Amino acid sequence: MMGRKLVPRERTEIINLEEFVPQDHLLRAIDRYLDLAEFRTHLKPFYSHTGRPSVDPELIIRMLIIGYCYGIRSERRLCEEVHLNLAYRWFCHLGIHDRVPDHSTFSKNRHGRFRDSDAFRELFESVLRRCIVEGLVGGEGFATDASIVKADAQRQRAVPGTQHISWGDPNQETRPVREYLAALDAANPAAPPKYVSLTDPAASWSAASGPAFFAYSTNYLIDVKAGIIVDVEPSPSNHAAESQATRTMIDRVEQRQHLKPQRLIGDTAYGTATMLGWLVKHKGIEPHVPVWDKSERTDGTFAISAFVWNEQANEYRCPAGHALRSQWRAFTSPRSHITKAGTINYHASQWDCQQCSLKAQCCPNTPTRKIARSIHEDARDVARHIMDTPEYWQSRRQRKKVEVLFAHLKRILKLDRLRLRGPSGAHDEFLLAATAQNLRRMAKRLCPGSLNSAKSAT
Repeated sequence: MMGRKLVPRERTEIINLEEFVPQDHLLRAIDRYLDLAEFRTHLKPFYSHTGRPSVDPELIIRMLIIGYCYGIRSERRLCEEVHLNLAYRWFCHLGIHDRVPDHSTFSKNRHGRFRDSDAFRELFESVLRRCIVEGLVGGEGFATDASIVKADAQRQRAVPGTQHISWGDPNQETRPVREYLAALDAANPAAPPKYVSLTDPAASWSAASGPAFFAYSTNYLIDVKAGIIVDVEPSPSNHAAESQATRTMIDRVEQRQHLKPQRLIGDTAYGTATMLGWLVKHKGIEPHVPVWDKSERTDGTFAISAFVWNEQANEYRCPAGHALRSQWRAFTSPRSHITKAGTINYHASQWDCQQCSLKAQCCPNTPTRKIARSIHEDARDVARHIMDTPEYWQSRRQRKKVEVLFAHLKRILKLDRLRLRGPSGAHDEFLLAATAQNLRRMAKRLCPGSLNSAKSAT
């Protein structure tokens, strides 16, 4: 017999949300380790002591964590999902009849007290401190990398960087334009960018893959023990800015979390002489990084490795035994001979080169052989020595943990394109996404049963 059961839709029922959320649900594990007491204390000075009570900032943060954990990119849709989903209501401490805040509440708080107090940075660091307490951060080895994320700017709204742009009154322009003009006045760059977006001028023109587009780079610094993100920093999409972002993150983690790694793992983009010199000489960190070296020759002539360096004599010796020096006569006033590129040029005597039988293999097209030695060459030698050790190959395998996080960021959290504009918008989105990733990683490691729920949710 066919059964039939129709319940009147207007019937009132008493519901206990605790019964509707499975014990292995991802949000249960996250809620177990999410403590927003420090966050509330941090925000308290930015609220008035009188007037009508505001929307609870903890509710806003919990809703944003849901959005980033489950890849809900639209805040309007996020409000709808929290309204309908019982597990989301349970996580947000909302009763079945409690009203969900309007989507405009997020932008009002983000552009106001959240940004003034750097609330998202405080949220990220409070979660990081919990990861440290739970033993998920070793502090021995860090890995760094950058990933390009498309900006919310169309390439059709691009103008050449050399073209004069009349921005008008900065006070009447959009927030991304005001941020760009303020940064432009502070930085005073020597060379203009190739293209500038009229929508988000601070975004970089990138042709990393396929047709060019406007983008920002998210820079991660992770601890290799469990893949926890210890810091995140937005930057323009170029190697120099990404290396500077890594320096900023290392200094900030050391200052705020009292963590300083013994080794830093990175790809060739972080193997420049300046970066290696900073790591070895100023920070005392072993660079497990391939050296950025373009000195090897492809025309069959002697490479720099064929020349022997003598530290005491401050000279090179060529394969024929002749000296290459930075100066061949004494000067009344001592000179450093350091070029703008941070190198010292060592060159042989013209007499030695003209009489040498190996000139055709050494410098067939120039009168003398010249070698540009970096002022950080000793740091480069340290990195080259590390590249020959078994520990370096282990570090290369551990470097993949950063790439896995970037794949998770774009495929699971759906952050392959920014929704907010300007450097501050990129700052907010990258911090919230990294916070969600750390929370998910903590739930996976400390509550393995929640992993199945996390997979089904994505």
